Amino acid sequence: MIKNITVYCSSSNHAPQAYFDCAALLGKSLAERGIGLVFGGGDVGLMGCVADSVMHHGGRVRGIIPRFLQEKEVAHYGISELHVVTTMHERKMKLTEWGDAFVVLPGGFGTLDELMEIITWKHLGHHQKPIILLNCNGFWDPLLAFFNRIAEECMVGKEYTNYYTVCSTTKEALEFLEKQEPIP
Repeated sequence: MIKNITVYCSSSNHAPQAYFDCAALLGKSLAERGIGLVFGGGDVGLMGCVADSVMHHGGRVRGIIPRFLQEKEVAHYGISELHVVTTMHERKMKLTEWGDAFVVLPGGFGTLDELMEIITWKHLGHHQKPIILLNCNGFWDPLLAFFNRIAEECMVGKEYTNYYTVCSTTKEALEFLEKQEPIP
């Protein structure tokens, strides 16, 4: 069984309400299933929303934030565990190590960076953990079209679609993850 899910998402407080609703539902659903949340440690945007929702529903939350972002992103001190690290690289390594799977909600450059890194690491054999793109309101559709283009133009092999799963709803994502075995 998947015990902890790393969630990558926006730190923007200005994202559309539908994305906040998606983050809150994901947090509630994780807590109800006894699945811990691992996230970037911020108390803002979708990050803060998903963490608050897990905590509100009695779940466990582990946040990892670099010292230089501790104040900029307003570190979330109302969670089960907050780990302050020195570098972004440390943060990203712990986010990767501590999660049994990844769920990627809408986000900006940081979220895209994290998504590309975990897909690349999967491609290179660094991990075999499930990656879910939670496609709230079709947010990931343009990126998925770009992925298709780079495959059509032979920049990546057609097997790239095996690296991740696209889910339109939180329910669909969690049903998929419930069927997965944790990968060491």
